[in-house]
Amino acid sequence: MINKSLIHKEKKISLLKKIKQKIFFLFRLNYHPVINVYNGFGNTEKIIVLGHVLRLSPLPRQTYRQNWVTNLFSFLRMFMVIPFSNAKIAIEWDEVIYNTKTEGDGFFRFEIFPAASPGIGWKTVQVRLDEKKYDSQHITGIGNVYIPFDSAHAFVSDIDDTFLISHSSRFRRRLYVLFTKNARSRKTFEGVVNHYQLLASNGQTGENINPFFYVSGSEWNLYDLILEFSRANDLPKGVYLLSHLKRINEFWKSGQSNLTTKFRRISRIIEAYPNLKFILLGDDSQKDPDIYASVVSYFPGKIYAVYIRSVRKFNYEKVQMIIDEMENKGVNCCYFKHSSEAVIHSKMIGLIV
Repeated sequence: MINKSLIHKEKKISLLKKIKQKIFFLFRLNYHPVINVYNGFGNTEKIIVLGHVLRLSPLPRQTYRQNWVTNLFSFLRMFMVIPFSNAKIAIEWDEVIYNTKTEGDGFFRFEIFPAASPGIGWKTVQVRLDEKKYDSQHITGIGNVYIPFDSAHAFVSDIDDTFLISHSSRFRRRLYVLFTKNARSRKTFEGVVNHYQLLASNGQTGENINPFFYVSGSEWNLYDLILEFSRANDLPKGVYLLSHLKRINEFWKSGQSNLTTKFRRISRIIEAYPNLKFILLGDDSQKDPDIYASVVSYFPGKIYAVYIRSVRKFNYEKVQMIIDEMENKGVNCCYFKHSSEAVIHSKMIGLIV
């Protein structure tokens, strides 16, 4: 005997599923789990793999029109995320599988201690969702890990208002830029790309560039935007370490993460490379001078130079005092308005030949 109630229920579920899929398609959202694997880093002894597993996430942007409505919609989509908490994942590195779980916000940071030296340069890592429910879908993410070539220096740069014009200290202006611009219409400060390229290539040839790490208070939601912006503007390829993922109800707080975690992220980078001297690049719009001064104190002798871009006039005296303190500790410092000044300083201290 046919159970009409069961058939009706199945039809209702099927209809709801189709409606749900159409809504996801309309908003260009993935309706299945996705693994985002970010550029990781490591040395010959330890590899750090980073990423998120998301139940709901935006599809990658394919076009970059100069239309503020399109840009606003694309920006909001970056915050339409649902993390996959405590998701089981399998990380494959050099044909060895490592098992772990995501954190409450879907984030994973896993350390691998390989049996054999991984060599230098960019290496591939694969992450697979290890949940039985999704076995048939074979959900994987591919990422890269950077093991630096031989180098004397490594560079740690802020992003917002250091090379990407963001107006971080001006709430309305910051939101206007975020809402109306995209990765290809956002602007860099004049001369900053040239400065970074010179720093990256100094003493190196081909792909053997000096390592660059980009550490920001911006959230992981903006990873693809920042990555595309960096590619479009020919900034040195590097590793990006951003802040906690935000949900759609927090989009207006974009770029206003707790910057105290920035010190911890920079510390992990420095600790990973005991043989390198570091150059820190930031600006005076938020807390970079204070954070960098703390790094200088915590790692005596490890910081070769600090560059601070001046974007807030009324901060000058306070920041100059911090600069003086770092210089008294033997750190080469440059508090500059235009990147041309930073280039001249870099040549003076041997970072650019």
